[in-house]
Amino acid sequence: MSAAWIKLLTILCLTCTVLSDQGRDGVVWRKPGEDITIQCRTSQRATSVFLNKGLSQEVQIFYKNQDSNKDNIAKEVTNRFQLNGAFPNMDFLIKNLTSADTGPYWCIFKRFEFKSASTKVLESNGSVLLVVTDERSAFANPSPSPGTAKQECEKVHVNLVLVCVVVSVAVLLCFIVIALTWIFIKTKKLHSTVKPTRVTTNDVYEEMRGTLRH
Repeated sequence: MSAAWIKLLTILCLTCTVLSDQGRDGVVWRKPGEDITIQCRTSQRATSVFLNKGLSQEVQIFYKNQDSNKDNIAKEVTNRFQLNGAFPNMDFLIKNLTSADTGPYWCIFKRFEFKSASTKVLESNGSVLLVVTDERSAFANPSPSPGTAKQECEKVHVNLVLVCVVVSVAVLLCFIVIALTWIFIKTKKLHSTVKPTRVTTNDVYEEMRGTLRH
């Protein structure tokens, strides 16, 4: 399995489970050149809306505040991005997808509370894990449901855990063999360097015994 697929499986397992647990739309598969529409929805009153990308939501794709007419769109998608719908419930269309677009996309709604002078993150729907590839893994269905995606991710996770356990056991066994070999060699060297103890005799005592015998 190539490094690219290992990375992809890691993203799938870390993200689709989170998306499914939070009631999101799950995994969306697209081929390069296709489009995707991310529908961000909230039932609460929001003062700002974000579309972020990344496991830690570190990349801001879109941002808009209700008090501003300006749409803040990331440069990487400016020419491929289209907005539909009325604030705050909006549809985000990303055209001509590439493999670089692969990743989780998060719909984030916030409301500024004037009384407490703080910002509250609101409940939302529409976040997805986008996978852009010409090939789909053996466990992927054309339109997998969140439950199916979660189950498959759990299977992959179990397989990865088993591999880690096998590797750990192999490393431990190698360490034990090396340690025993080192102890055996040190013990053998120690025995070879020990000199036999010389028994000293009392010469005067032996001469007296010889004289008495005569």
